[in-house]
Order: sequence, then structure tokens, then C-alpha cells
Amino acid sequence: MPRTRIHQNTAAPWWRTAVVYQVYIRSFADGNGDGIGDIAGLRARLPYLRELGVDAVWINPWYPSPMADGGYDVADYRGIDPSFGTLAEAEEMIAEAHALGVRVVLDIVPNHTSDQHRWFAEALEAPPGSPERDRYVFRDGRGPDGSLPPNDWRSRFGGRAWTRVTEPDGTPGQWYLHLFAPEQPDLNWASREVRAEFESILRFWFDRGVDGFRIDVAHGLAKDPALPDLGLPEEALFDDDRRREEHPHWDQDGVHEIYQTWRKIADSYAGDRLFVAEAHVRDQRLPLYVRQDELHQAFNFSFLKAAWAYDELRSVIDRSISALGTVGAPSTWVLSNHDVPRHATRYGRGSTRTVEHDVDAGPCDRELGLRRARAAALLMLSLPGSAYLYQGEELGLWEVEDLPEESLRDPTWERSRHTVRGRDGCRVPLPWSGLDSPFGFGPKGSKPWLPQPAAFEKVTASAQSGMPGSTLELYRAALRLRQEQPGFRGESLRWLDAPKGVLAFERSPFLRCVVNLSQEPFPLPRNWGVLLASDRILGGMLPPDTTVWLWGGGAALA
Repeated sequence: MPRTRIHQNTAAPWWRTAVVYQVYIRSFADGNGDGIGDIAGLRARLPYLRELGVDAVWINPWYPSPMADGGYDVADYRGIDPSFGTLAEAEEMIAEAHALGVRVVLDIVPNHTSDQHRWFAEALEAPPGSPERDRYVFRDGRGPDGSLPPNDWRSRFGGRAWTRVTEPDGTPGQWYLHLFAPEQPDLNWASREVRAEFESILRFWFDRGVDGFRIDVAHGLAKDPALPDLGLPEEALFDDDRRREEHPHWDQDGVHEIYQTWRKIADSYAGDRLFVAEAHVRDQRLPLYVRQDELHQAFNFSFLKAAWAYDELRSVIDRSISALGTVGAPSTWVLSNHDVPRHATRYGRGSTRTVEHDVDAGPCDRELGLRRARAAALLMLSLPGSAYLYQGEELGLWEVEDLPEESLRDPTWERSRHTVRGRDGCRVPLPWSGLDSPFGFGPKGSKPWLPQPAAFEKVTASAQSGMPGSTLELYRAALRLRQEQPGFRGESLRWLDAPKGVLAFERSPFLRCVVNLSQEPFPLPRNWGVLLASDRILGGMLPPDTTVWLWGGGAALA
């Protein structure tokens, strides 16, 4: 197969077409044997990421934290949790990654802090109405004695979104808002002090060479100051926010002024710094976050949540490219992350759209799920824009759904009254090598913080490396070709005529992608060569649940 030189597009910022690899640091690699992934383990595996072919690594929160929510309860935004390492080690890791050509994106958590943050301790010691309390959302309770919460809002983890504090004199006092766990009090972004603090935090890490930030709960910072009720029944555990056109604490217009300021900070640094938003909003609202003077990217959750079905995938791709194109922003594509069941498991079920961590989501055909996951990976990596990979998907890892209840750490498990197991199943430590646990995640004899299934023996990175047809080698080949082939570097996509059930599009006159989502084999054009396929192709027929990249030219696909 002819090869082209690596295509260098010097005009476009790196992030417009980047492949970013998400590291959930607790579960990536354990360097000191305490069962928890850390910076030492990540540094040791940087060559693996370079060989994989990613452009950047996004690291989930590594700041000091009591770990009530896996590090998303931050106690100090300018440090490193001792379980992960030191600030000096972090700075060395950033330099080493850069030396290997891998950029570094951190997670920033601006919606809430830990209840162990210095600010919250000061708020508890200060009286109502004080500047210390104004950093958070404190309110008097309802009822004659203030014993009822200020409104009926619900936590994303289940239960009330309000907790009452005891005042310094020992009397029952005000309530504070926590849209997530009680250990995660929400910040008040109407406070000038809060805004200034986070602007300083951004500069702290940019000064240390960080290339960008993923913004946690980017759609949640601004709240309706009236704090209106949602009209939820008293017994409701969760807020069904998907049915609401407008919501008092999600996707309020006030967030955009914040991000306009952040963009100015990023633009003041050299090297095309990046902001990518975790914004769970409707497709028509997403472009508001990535206008030219705001954030650079936003995660495409519509693509992640889409079923493995022709009509839905085609519609999501069209809507995403069209909507974001109105503001000149690139699309992002993602199949899994640390908050949803792995797509190799979702795609093996009858309802491939399921993304919630249900107690019983039905049986999974693991072989079918992996076949579709491999096909989805080639589809994702052939689309214009950038792609985000979740650690372990390049190994074909599945959701570990039989973790013992006593090992579950996700706060959702307790707050849902043991009805939702939570996200631990997609956070099980990675298998690197060996025949039994810890599978190279840590030194031999160490015990990972979540148990690994024995079946990991067959899918370790070592077992798959160099093995023709393995999922790891499929990803390596795809990322190499994505860099080498000029057709992947543009931002255009043209749909081709094909039977219903077959997605077919052209990225350049010589590069095409075909995905067979039908139940029947699909004949490929004879004068196009196979550049890469997610599964074996026999007799020129593309099997169901298979994706192929074609190189050449001349014939129609109809």
C-alpha cells in the first residue's frame, strides 16, 4: 500500500484534529505498589502512549482530595494528592510528555470544591451573610424554624441537593447547595473572589506548561439567583432534567461571560492552549460554548449516547458538524469515558443506547460488543475534528459489572440506596502484562484499589502488542494512518450513495470510510484498496458490524 509523508497542517491549531487519550490516573498505572495509579506509573507508560500515536493526554483530577468522588472533590487546586505524587513529579511528567511530542490537558473542577477546602472551613466558621459564605451557595431554610431545605433541587448522585450546617454556636443553621455529593459544596460564581481565584489557578498551571483544561460540569456554574423549585415530588431521588427546556442550574446563559474571560487568559499564552467543555446540553445550545471568544471544544455527548444504528449515527454526525460549523468550531467524537459504561459492553446489548450504570441492564454478548466497538473506533477516527479515547478502549476492555458490592466506591451506590451501582465498572485498573492480578498495573503482589477480573489475562497490552488483528494493533494502525494520510487532516466530509444501513463517506478524493450497520454483507468497489478494516474482509464483502477505510478511486459505492 503506498504511503504518504506525514501531513503537517501548520495553519490550524493542534487541537482541531487531535487524538486525546484520557487517563483516569487512579486506574492507569501504579508506580509504588500501593494499589493506586500515580504519576510515577504514568511517567513509566508515556512511551506506550507515544507508540499508540496520541497527540495529547487528558488527566483526571490529581489534586489533593479526600476522594469522596474520585478526586472531583478538590481540596487544593495548586497541588498534587500525595497518593499520586508531588508537584515536582507532575512538572517532570509534563516536561517528559512534551519531549515525546505528547501534550498535557488537566481536569479543572470549577462548579464545586471539597468540603475539606480551606474556603469551606472558613465558611463554616463565619456567620451568615459573611464574605466567606458568599464564596458558596448558602441559604436560610424554609419553614418557621428553617428546618426545610431552600428548594426541592436534587443531587446528581441522588437525594437532596442541600445540607444543613451547625453554626459555630451549636445551633442549627443555614443550608448549603451541593449538586453532587454533600462533600462537594457548590461555589457561588456570582462572587468576584471566586472568579479571580480560578483565573489565578489557570495561570498557575499554564505557567507550568499545561496545554489545556477539560472543564468539569461546564454547564453548571451559573444558577438562577431566585433558586426556584423544580416541582419534584418529595420522594424523588433524582432530577429528571432531560425533560426541561430551561433549567435553573444547568446551562444558564451566565456561564458564557466566565468563559470569555478564561479564553483571554488562554490566548495570552503561546502554543494554542485548549479548553474543552463537559457540557451536557442540547445540540442547538452546544455551539454557544465554542464561539470564537469562548471555549475551543465541547464533548459530543450526542455521539457517545447514540445507538449502534444507521439512522441515529448519520443524524448525530450531520447535526454535530452542521451546528458547530456555524461558529467555526470542530466537532469532537468520544465513545467512552470515566462516567459511562464502556462501549464494548453497551454495544453488546439489545439496547445499544444505554449509558446509565443500571443495576441490571440485561445480558451482554461480549463478542458482538467488541466487534461493534472496533467498528465504531474506525468510524470515530475517520470523522473530521478531534477524537477522545478512554484508557483501555484500545485493549477492547469491557465494563466490569460483577464487582463485589463491598468494593464499590462510587458515591452513587450509597446515595441511590443501592439501586445504581455507579461508575466503578469502567474504572477498573488497566491490565498491562502477566497472567494474574495486578496484571502489571503495579508491582507483583500488590492489590489494585478495585479488583480486576481473571479474564484480563487475555487482553493485556503485552499480550496484544505485535499480535496481528488485536484491538491494540488496530488502534495503533488507525492512529498512524490518521497522521500519515493527508485526507484525514481536513475538516470536510461528503456522504456517498449507499444502501440504507451502510454509512459511506469521503474525506478526500482518495480516502473513504464505509460502515456496515446492516445485517447483510456489503460488496466493496473492486478498484479501491483496503487501507484498514475493523475485522476480516473475505471475497470483497464487508461483513455486518464492520468498518473499512478505503484508498484509491474510480467506482461508486452504490
